[in-house]
Amino acid sequence: MLLNNGIHSYEDARRLAKKRLPWMVFDYIDGAAGTETGEQYNRDEIAKIRLQPRILNNVVERNITTKLFGQEMGLPFGVSPMGMCNLARHDADKLLAQFAAKNNVPVGVSTAASTSLEDMAEMSEGNAWFQLYFSGNKEDSFKLIDRAKAADYQTLILTVDVPEVGRRPRELRRGFKMPFKIGVPQFIDFALHPQWSLSTLFHGKPELANFGGKFGEFDRTSSRAGADWNLLQDIRDKWQGNLVVKGVMDPRDAVKLKDAGVDAIQVSSHGGRQLDSAPAPILALREIRRMVGNDYPLFFDSGLRSGEDIVKSYAFGANYAFLGRPFSYAIAANGKKGLTEYTGNVASDISIALAQLGLNDINDVSGESLCKY
Repeated sequence: MLLNNGIHSYEDARRLAKKRLPWMVFDYIDGAAGTETGEQYNRDEIAKIRLQPRILNNVVERNITTKLFGQEMGLPFGVSPMGMCNLARHDADKLLAQFAAKNNVPVGVSTAASTSLEDMAEMSEGNAWFQLYFSGNKEDSFKLIDRAKAADYQTLILTVDVPEVGRRPRELRRGFKMPFKIGVPQFIDFALHPQWSLSTLFHGKPELANFGGKFGEFDRTSSRAGADWNLLQDIRDKWQGNLVVKGVMDPRDAVKLKDAGVDAIQVSSHGGRQLDSAPAPILALREIRRMVGNDYPLFFDSGLRSGEDIVKSYAFGANYAFLGRPFSYAIAANGKKGLTEYTGNVASDISIALAQLGLNDINDVSGESLCKY
């Protein structure tokens, strides 16, 4: 019996991506820190969350739009910043920007993006948010902030959970480096995945598009351990737009960020790619919400795979959700069609979950939607 190769779930997208990507690229996207138990722990905690079905509430009309910084978002989830997205497929960044433009949702543009921040702003029709890694060189970092201002970015994401890049054994075993270092294992790997290799050869290998020339070079393994609260204040003073701090897991830090004038916090474990023994970010989200109060904007990423997962994050206190790896898998699996299928499924899951919960609006999801027994 022939299987349908369409994408009906996250698992479908990941399975197809694993078949089509070189091992080195797949393990770069898929891998996590250490033994990868931290990532699995978060997934297990998300899976344990039970939602409470309700009945007879007339849920014919359902809304899954919401607002961020006063702007209407067409979906309750956006694209988390990811480095070198074009490794998944030569046009991944373009597809993500177009998705953001079509649905009026944010697409995070990484410091280590494979498409320039200016091009992403244009292709996303103004829906791009620029994500900054403090490189240790304040002058170079501030040059990137100035570029984001000039490109009319309204939101800056400061990622703070990478003082040192976490050790990701799968990535290391494959010899993954940027730019690529091609030895015999990598040559065999690429030869066994000709569709990806020929496409990459034809379109050109992905590069770190925000660097080179007067903007210097970027070393993804360089230390960022010098970032501190004084740096945050300097960035807050320099950046007059929306400032989001991403990678927060401790309620004490969250309170300090709120007091420092940060506009929103993104609770995240970097997809489990930094500290294998970190707590589950979904549990951190609940405690951070308790500490910062009900009105402060909280975003969430890490471990979200389905529409129901996103609803769970809202029930634990998120005002908005972001996904990362699933977008890369969907694009690697089947390009624009794969991205459309996956995101359509997630949106449908959210709407169906609302119906089951007896709710008409994603913005009405709260702790009351959680099962108490």
